[in-house]
Amino acid sequence: MYDLIGDIHGHATKLNQLLKKLNYTKNKNGVYQHPSRKVIFVGDFIDRGPEIREVLQIAKTMTDAGTALAVMGNHEFNILCYHTKNEAGEYLRPHSDKNQQQQQATEAAFRDHPEEWVMYLEWMMALPIWLDLEEIRVVHACWHPEHLAKVKQALSGNRLTPDFLQAAAIEGNWEYESVEILLKGIEQELPDGQFFHDKDGHPRNAMRVQWWRSPKGLTLKEYGIGAVFPDTAVPESWENNFCYEPGDVPVFIGHYWLKGEVTLKSPSVCCLDFSVAKGGDLVAYRWESGVELSDAHFVWV
Repeated sequence: MYDLIGDIHGHATKLNQLLKKLNYTKNKNGVYQHPSRKVIFVGDFIDRGPEIREVLQIAKTMTDAGTALAVMGNHEFNILCYHTKNEAGEYLRPHSDKNQQQQQATEAAFRDHPEEWVMYLEWMMALPIWLDLEEIRVVHACWHPEHLAKVKQALSGNRLTPDFLQAAAIEGNWEYESVEILLKGIEQELPDGQFFHDKDGHPRNAMRVQWWRSPKGLTLKEYGIGAVFPDTAVPESWENNFCYEPGDVPVFIGHYWLKGEVTLKSPSVCCLDFSVAKGGDLVAYRWESGVELSDAHFVWV
């Protein structure tokens, strides 16, 4: 039995509160554990929040002790690229003002702990990109079988290698596209040159879509996620987009900065990111084997 926890983004106080609410207690080594359950973190431990170092301490000690599992989020992938150089000596993720701002809180948390930071970078590099546990699936942003299969074949598994990290950082490579979809979701370019501003105020011309819904008969407003889009019909060319069906194996995700009522996105997709870093809740789902997904199984602080 698993307790799946959404994006934490450096909010250790909330994480401590949630673990205690889920009846996890610290053992003699200071590691949270439960007599019959295990946590699964859906990624995005770092950036934004004031307690990033503390969050990583909790998560790493739990995964090391076997009281938790975890997958990589796009923020972990981004910071690995931010600290890794290519053959030309350039960082895989440019140190632009935008990227420096995004990593600023994490960098500050470890300014006086450089050796510890190296340890956490190694831990993040070793995180699986997804987990397939037969009865449930876990990935940060999108469970897309085609891209999962390509990555699995290339890696002979579900964990990054240094060579794959290099390839996945180059736009135009299939590795880049696959990692983008698995860790950041499916995006569609808006028709007619339209654009919008994301949660951080950056202009974008491609919107994230609800890949757990068929786009047929929907409007852009109904199909998009993360902003308010026009109430106009989706282009016909989108109608055959990938859709994770209601009867598929339940998949748990984070990433999407949901707001408001804590509820399922579909009978087979459970998003656990309810914007803790923007004043929202830190959310968990108490999964039971053989029990259909239900809103009644959410727990939050």
